[in-house]
Amino acid sequence: MRNFIILFRKEMKEGARSGKWVWLPIVLMVIGISQPLTNFYMPQILEMAGNLPEGAVIEIPMPSGEEVLIGTLSQYGTIGTLLFVLAMMNVISHERQTGALAFVMMRPVSAFQYMASKYVAQLCILLISLAASYILTWYYTNILFDHVAWTLMLASLAVYSLWIVFLVAVTLFVGTLLRSSGGIAGVSVVFLSVISLLTTLLPKYMEWSPGNLRAEASNILLEGEWGSSATLVSLSTLALSVLFFGLAVYMFKKFERFGE
Repeated sequence: MRNFIILFRKEMKEGARSGKWVWLPIVLMVIGISQPLTNFYMPQILEMAGNLPEGAVIEIPMPSGEEVLIGTLSQYGTIGTLLFVLAMMNVISHERQTGALAFVMMRPVSAFQYMASKYVAQLCILLISLAASYILTWYYTNILFDHVAWTLMLASLAVYSLWIVFLVAVTLFVGTLLRSSGGIAGVSVVFLSVISLLTTLLPKYMEWSPGNLRAEASNILLEGEWGSSATLVSLSTLALSVLFFGLAVYMFKKFERFGE
């Protein structure tokens, strides 16, 4: 446990030194608040853009607060996923390239402790950044649009956060197989995209898929309740996350010769 805490602190300090604690929350906040602001000021934006007939009146139906938050979740699912992977792609490869991993291996540290410290630390950074962005978006949504209950906001955030839990496990696993940061990012993004695509194309056979998390979070906002399908998707996502993390520990121990 002591080794894990030491490694976890190291990861958190590394996140601060690399600026990850600064740029990731800021970028996600910009992405988040752009959704309510763009929806609210869209008529003015179109009017200022010009090229409209004289006397034309722009009437755009104002979305509800729930619809604005659903749009924000969609942004997280596309741009956000790419940012999360980019923030994690060099977590292992950087230490391999700089030789820092060799110093870690010289100490009485197990592969599980090493990988767990990285998993928990990256999860903290990503989830805190996501929560800060989503809560700020919810605040502006309540000001500009309909009021959305904070309980629904937190419930939808909790469900969508499981996508981050899954994403971190997948990216760490890919990081144990590849040494190039670009390759890690590319393979991770492609794999996550395939999961989402298959979920869309084969809804009957992919009811359990982590790709349904955004849809389940949206349903909570619209219907105001946690359905049985949300429980199925949440449990399967957690199980797959544990599986990929276990594979990451196994492959890392095999490739780096931990414990020999």
